[in-house]
Amino acid sequence: MYTIVLAIHLVLALTLIGVVLLQHGKGADAGAAFGSGASSTVFGARGSASFLGRLTGALGVGFFATSLTLAIMAGTFTSDSGSVVESMASEPAAEEADAIAPVPQEATEGAGAGADPAPAPAPE
Repeated sequence: MYTIVLAIHLVLALTLIGVVLLQHGKGADAGAAFGSGASSTVFGARGSASFLGRLTGALGVGFFATSLTLAIMAGTFTSDSGSVVESMASEPAAEEADAIAPVPQEATEGAGAGADPAPAPAPE
């Protein structure tokens, strides 16, 4: 059921993007006044504004409904084991101290206060 709703949601989202990209902007009517009025003859005298507007509204409602359905479904599929933070707090911290690697003796030799600093590289 979750996969079916997710597939419908994806189709609605892609169709909604396409329909929004097909719509004219607010300045498109000004161009029609100067001679390019033949662009709206496919959808009738009012053009595609009413058809694409209604289609966008219907797709938006469907997208909202599938979003809400997917959110409710995701909430019902959670486990009862608690949160991740609670499960991490219940583990002992002693295991973490054993996981730290010891520092080798060679790395600590000569690092005292009386040690000579490393020589600077020669300029080129």
